[in-house]
Amino acid sequence: MTPSAKTSFDPIVLDVFWNRLISICNEQATALMRTSFTTIVRESEDLSAGVFDAAGNMIAQSVTGTPGHINSMATSMRHFLAACPLDTLEPGDVLITNDPWFTSGQLHDLTIVTPVFRRNRVVAFFGNTCHAADIGGRGLSADAREVYEEGLYLPILKLYRRGEPNDDVFNIIRSNVRSPEMVLGDIHAQVSCNEVGGRRLLEFMDEFGFETIELLSREILDRSERAMRDAIARIPDGVYTGETWSDGFADDEPIHIVCRVTVSGSDLHVDYGGSSSQRRLGINVVLNYTTAYTTFGIKAAISPDVPNNEGSFRPVKVTAPEGCILNAVKPAALAARHVVGHLTPIALFGALSQVIPDRLMAEGSASILVIQTRGRDARNRPFTFFQTSAGGTGARSTKDGLDNTGFPSGVAGVPAEVIEVQSPLILHERTIRTDSGGAGRYRGGLGQSMRFSIRSGAPWTIAALFDRLRFAPRGYLGGQDGARGEFVLSDGTRPDPKIQRTLAAETSVRMSLPGGGGFWSPLERDPYAVLRDVVQEKVSMAAAARDYGVIIRYHGAADALVRLPEDYSLDLDATGRRRAEMRSAAAATV
Repeated sequence: MTPSAKTSFDPIVLDVFWNRLISICNEQATALMRTSFTTIVRESEDLSAGVFDAAGNMIAQSVTGTPGHINSMATSMRHFLAACPLDTLEPGDVLITNDPWFTSGQLHDLTIVTPVFRRNRVVAFFGNTCHAADIGGRGLSADAREVYEEGLYLPILKLYRRGEPNDDVFNIIRSNVRSPEMVLGDIHAQVSCNEVGGRRLLEFMDEFGFETIELLSREILDRSERAMRDAIARIPDGVYTGETWSDGFADDEPIHIVCRVTVSGSDLHVDYGGSSSQRRLGINVVLNYTTAYTTFGIKAAISPDVPNNEGSFRPVKVTAPEGCILNAVKPAALAARHVVGHLTPIALFGALSQVIPDRLMAEGSASILVIQTRGRDARNRPFTFFQTSAGGTGARSTKDGLDNTGFPSGVAGVPAEVIEVQSPLILHERTIRTDSGGAGRYRGGLGQSMRFSIRSGAPWTIAALFDRLRFAPRGYLGGQDGARGEFVLSDGTRPDPKIQRTLAAETSVRMSLPGGGGFWSPLERDPYAVLRDVVQEKVSMAAAARDYGVIIRYHGAADALVRLPEDYSLDLDATGRRRAEMRSAAAATV
């Protein structure tokens, strides 16, 4: 009996099939990264890739990818199928859109979907989303007043018809972007990677005798749903509330995010009622993106081993009132939506910390730093360049936070060598921020500081999209807050980094990314762990004494260029006395 005729699968055989699907999606993503024209895809891995059944259900995704892309792409498939039903598709068709309300919430993200045909029947879809180098409009910044200012808006269209390019669509894109070679090059890479996935899937089906993958999809999704429901059922029924704050804009009120989690048996409902209303400039979030990062946060907290697919989404419902910052309505501006959207898992964790604190992490820098720079290079040619970096994650209940690591996005930083080769920017400094991680039994991850400028001698434009300049990442259960971020120009001014600015050629920029909050009291941290942090310059000697009550002695030369580990020692007696004093002082204030 062939697998397509079975009503269930042997668990070992199913595991083989599952891993084969994952390997196909990984090959799809690898093809995209290796053929991409831009650092945002090649280096930062700001992309997603996945396989869907003929009904549009996401079955599996690549290991590489961001939740904001892959989870929102899963939702977008119902829009693709509504616009282009199965009976209207032909072999060689390729679909495209960047509709923010259908996909990942901003015009810069292009989603491309390709149907896979077997014996003239659609058996699957491969889809991917990645960030375009440019989409016209104002560029990637938060200073647009409505989405129509932010660039070219593509409804769901056929990019290819029966294998032939739709030249009208390509010409429209070419005429509306500043870097057509890069944008069109990446679009062709997106089309090619779907073709790679489709070929590998058909080979898989031939090898194992599948006529369709409907039963395989159903088995995988049903098992994923049961596993997610089992994880939810282990949380006590109840209503749990969390909140966090976003900077918003310098001349406006901060943004309040309120999260209410209702657990009822094996169902979980997350509602963001009570959050701030949508704003006049481009930090608004569509519900699709809100849902994407909320479902990711739930999975990370309670079921990290369950596959991320349509089945694991079924027990979770996400709602937000229309017109609030997390369910913005047209024509809201959205380009910097990650600045707020990445905070949704933070608010979610705050709610769940009331019942499962040991499964969570303290607050971190949350939004990655996305920098768009534009100007002219040394040959007077126009350039547009993206780079990403990350601050520290919050500490976990049993481990320190991660330094300079993106969470919840997972987007990687761009190496200095790539920045300087691919653009006229020069990176003068990139260092970890000593003392930026919040103190605790487990320390928050450290942020980083960077200083850069342009070497072409021409004015340049910058928008730096990140948060936590006004609100520090909070520690959990006695842990201290992480350091806030900073954005400072060489003339000493501190403008709002999210608003696009044109700088003089001689102006340099310093950005310091936030550190993560600590977990549990810092007086419970192993003194030798503090000593190690001091040796590694993650914690200063002054902070070791002030925050941890740990006294470190330095025995080397005060002006030494290099300080060796053997130059430091731990004074256990002084540490004991200092910690006793700090505990007494804390008890006296209760």
